[in-house]
Amino acid sequence: MIDKREIAKTVERVLEGSDLFLVDVTVTDDNEVEVLIDSDRDVTVDDCVMINDAVLAEHDRDREDYELTVGSCGLTTPFTVLRQYLKNVGNEVECLTADGRKLRGTLSAADEAGISIATTEKRKLEGKKRPEMVTVEIPLKYSEINYTKNIIEI
Repeated sequence: MIDKREIAKTVERVLEGSDLFLVDVTVTDDNEVEVLIDSDRDVTVDDCVMINDAVLAEHDRDREDYELTVGSCGLTTPFTVLRQYLKNVGNEVECLTADGRKLRGTLSAADEAGISIATTEKRKLEGKKRPEMVTVEIPLKYSEINYTKNIIEI
């Protein structure tokens, strides 16, 4: 079976210094290799072809047969690496927490420790007769998150 780590090393070396970054490499028992990339801008077909060619050049298919697919993360694909969170700060997201809460709001911050989502809630404020909508920052550690993904509204 082809080594997932070796494929990842090749891709990371090719992407070094660019605004493209590796999200994931998967290898099935049938040697089907899938490389997912993302970017701070749009990922083009040429970007995928460049990575495909680099992997094929370094990992001889005559020595070990494998099927290779290189693609970009979809708009609604859950985030898996910190750089995806960083690129989406300021965007509307949906987050399912480990305790089953589904949060919807603006991704307001992200770092190595976790994220913060600004969401609106109805709260009874002191001195007010009726509850009002207020913005609340909800900090989450990555261990508290099942998934976070962009919300696309048309």
